Amino acid sequence: MNTPRSRAAANSYHHGNLRQTLLRHAVELAREGGPDAVVLRDVQRLAGVSNSAAYRHYADREALLDAVGEQAMLRLADAMVARMDALPRRRAKDARALDRFRATGQSYIDFALAEPGLFRTAFAHKASGRQPEPDGPEPTGEEHHPFQILMRCIDDLVSTGLLSADRRDGLDEAAWAAVHGLATLFLDGPLRETDTARKQLITDRLLDGIAQGLR
Repeated sequence: MNTPRSRAAANSYHHGNLRQTLLRHAVELAREGGPDAVVLRDVQRLAGVSNSAAYRHYADREALLDAVGEQAMLRLADAMVARMDALPRRRAKDARALDRFRATGQSYIDFALAEPGLFRTAFAHKASGRQPEPDGPEPTGEEHHPFQILMRCIDDLVSTGLLSADRRDGLDEAAWAAVHGLATLFLDGPLRETDTARKQLITDRLLDGIAQGLR
């Protein structure tokens, strides 16, 4: 027998928004508990639909987890862009390029600390060889991926003369590894009990060191 909730849910999904509703619930589960909390049966229960209805949009848990990971990565990229957009604009081009480069690292770590569940989910293992769902949204655009944002900032360092072109190769990966490693130490490593002020001090030291190494 259909409950009022299930009837309402069925009506609300008549126009094909069930996929996004399932994804929204899955993202909230990931925010609370990381990738392990993304369970298809829990998502379909929250959405008030049957297993068969959910499986029409996400073939299995891995497909759902991949979609949540894309959303988490998108939110990380959004946070990086927002931080850069908030920087003062009345600066010399080279100073602004350095500010933007530094902002990518600071926002990356800030996001990890503010949204640990989504951060962990963004880097959860993706099923190898999986093709996108035929009726699903497009994956996060490459241009809006956190790594691509970082690469463009490093390109600006070269174009403004802060970084010589012959030292460009490998800096993208090195900078990413540095901030990702620190974020992981803060979340799941021996620095997880460090207080907020000291975490920021350590972050400043890391970003200072990277900036000084550019010259």
